[in-house]
Amino acid sequence: MAEHKHGEMDISVQEKTFDGFIKWSIGVAGASIFVLLIMAVFNS
Repeated sequence: MAEHKHGEMDISVQEKTFDGFIKWSIGVAGASIFVLLIMAVFNS
C-alpha cells in the first residue's frame, strides 16, 4: 500500500473549483439581497 505524505498532492483543480463556487455563491447572495431591497422599496 502506498504511503501518504502530507502536502504532496496537486490540489490546483480543487482550489480552482472552490474559488469558482465561492464567487458564484457571493454573486447569488448579492443578487438576492438586491432583489429583496427592490421588493422592499416598491412594496409601500
